[in-house]
Amino acid sequence: MSEKHKSVLLEESISLLNLKEDSIIVDCTLGYGGHSSNILARIKKGFLFAFDQDSEAIRHSTNRLNEIGTNFTIIKSNFVNLKEELQKQNIKEVDGFLFDLGVSSPQLDEGKRGFSYHEDARLDMRMDQEKELSAYEVVNEYSKEQLATIFYKYGEDKFSNNIAKKIVEYRKNKNIETTLELVEIIKSAVPMKFRKEKHPARQIFQALRIEVNHELDVIAPSFEDALKMLKIGGRIVVITFHSLEDRIVKNIFKEKCTIDPKIKGMPNIPTEYLPDYKLITNKAIMPTDEELKNNPRARSAKLRVIERIK
Repeated sequence: MSEKHKSVLLEESISLLNLKEDSIIVDCTLGYGGHSSNILARIKKGFLFAFDQDSEAIRHSTNRLNEIGTNFTIIKSNFVNLKEELQKQNIKEVDGFLFDLGVSSPQLDEGKRGFSYHEDARLDMRMDQEKELSAYEVVNEYSKEQLATIFYKYGEDKFSNNIAKKIVEYRKNKNIETTLELVEIIKSAVPMKFRKEKHPARQIFQALRIEVNHELDVIAPSFEDALKMLKIGGRIVVITFHSLEDRIVKNIFKEKCTIDPKIKGMPNIPTEYLPDYKLITNKAIMPTDEELKNNPRARSAKLRVIERIK
């Protein structure tokens, strides 16, 4: 599994975390331990806390991190609970947070998880497999209007209404059980020309995954908590993989680093009215051509960094 998984923007994210030997770091999206293992190797006198919902990823990463050191704790929880969970560990201040949003490559590669539109499996897409809601319930129980809404809102798919209509028509005869069964329904709902341009199920599967895991809902509250817990000089590094995620991150960072327009033009603005944070990356950092050559899945990745300055 670790051989297949390539952490995206690894060198850039580790470098921009500005690690010190005694840093307290939180990896909010542990996954299969690519970023965490590199962080742990650099904070010999510090401590790493890592969050993940996926039991399989936690098992794999625990073994990987144990080979590097013991100064880490893995917390099985969604990162939306980071403040509560870190308080249980008596942690009130943190030197750096890393968020690597979206689905990990091993989850895509493991067909039985139901994330991939290339392999046949039962519709699932749960990052936390102890949760009740899966893609099966969404596809078979949501109304046409609900489906069309999430396909458009989370997948930005221009054929959302037609795809939702085809799904509802199909399930009048039988439930939709598998990923490839759903793919064929999606294909039947879009023009042939569109099918040739890109895989017609890509945006729909993204939308279903976001709905099942509430991926966008957890970003803003998690960032608010992380920003408050950040030490002066500490940084938050975020990697996103689609425009919906990136837009949320960009807007939050911009808001936190912007001077109130009412006083922006004033000379000698008092320190207390200046922002508590500054952008380290004015523009998102993108993968290099070399990284894209070795890992095509990195093509949509963007990295943004914010630092607490007071």
